This record gives sequence, C-alpha cells and structure tokens, in this order.
Amino acid sequence: MDGPTTLRPIRLRDQRAWREVNQRNRDWLRPWEATIPPAPPGHLPPRRPTFRQMVRHLRTEAQAGRMLPFVVEYEGRLAGQLTVAGITWGSMCSGHIGYWIDRAVAGRGVMPTAVALAVDHCFHSVGLHRVEVCIRPENLPSRRVVEKLGFREEGTRPRYLHIDGAWRDHLVFALTAEEVPGGLLARWHRSQPGRSTEIK
Repeated sequence: MDGPTTLRPIRLRDQRAWREVNQRNRDWLRPWEATIPPAPPGHLPPRRPTFRQMVRHLRTEAQAGRMLPFVVEYEGRLAGQLTVAGITWGSMCSGHIGYWIDRAVAGRGVMPTAVALAVDHCFHSVGLHRVEVCIRPENLPSRRVVEKLGFREEGTRPRYLHIDGAWRDHLVFALTAEEVPGGLLARWHRSQPGRSTEIK
C-alpha cells in the first residue's frame, strides 16, 4: 500500500467489481488485450475463461511459484489488475509484468505506484533478480508508466504476442535488482516534486 493505491492478491469475491470496471473500459482496453490465436484446422476454437476460471488458474500458477496475481485498488475501490507472470527460477530469477487500469483514474500515478510496489515485492521479498514489461509501441499510456519509473528499453520483439486479433510487435523494458537498491517505490517518490519519500 502507498497512499490511496493498494496492491493485493486477486480474490473470487472481486468478481462483481472486476467485471464492472473491465466492461466499462472495454473500448479503451480492447486494443491492448491478449487474444487467443485461431485454432488449427479440425480443432475447436478456444473459449475465454470465466472470471472464476481465471482466478482459479491464477491461484494454481501462484501456488506453483510461477505467477503473482494482484488487483489494484485506488481509494478503496478496484481500479485495475497487475500480474507478475512467467516467473522463472534457477539461474534466471526473472518475471514479467502485465497490467491494466480503469480509464477513470488513469494519469493519477496509480499504475506507476502499483508497478513500483510489485517490483519491490519481487526483488526484496520474492527474490527475483530481473523484471520486464513488454508493451506494444503504439500503447503510449502504458509506455509512460515504465518511462516514469526508469525502466530500460532493451529493444523490440517482433510479433511477440497475439493482441487484439493479430501477432503484434512489442518493446521490451526491464529492471534488475542492482538498478534500484533502495527500492523502485522510493525512487518513484523522489521523482515527484514536493512528495514525501516516506513509504506507508
């Protein structure tokens, strides 16, 4: 938690609030959301999971140490979702972050704060060494989040993910634990003139 922004595990009882926010933001989110490629000939087309199926899958992956599924709250209300996925241990100790936010609160520093909270948790509590965020070049609001936080841009992954019905190029942004020894949230606070660096 940092001020009015809270990051917490997703729960089955979030269904009503999650659906309301997600459906209200359908047009805004659709261009950036992952889609499922067409099924090969002779195979049934895949179906999107229900909310309950999604949460159960996220929990199973979390229990296996491969994922950290969160919701973002702003002023006590669900405002988005953030997931640390693809967690790999061994010699890599890495994961990648995906997120979306309610358009009604975009631009208030909510998602940069949530990403900073997640990165600090990954580095200082979970034990990851590297975190990356992959973003479509056209997704300027999402790019502003990582730029504000000082992620390094590492290059382009051509046709990396199936988004909005097609394989899309993504830019790769990353941080390692050595780059933020005092914590990403504290650095985010210092970058905002007039804001206290005290973390609540």
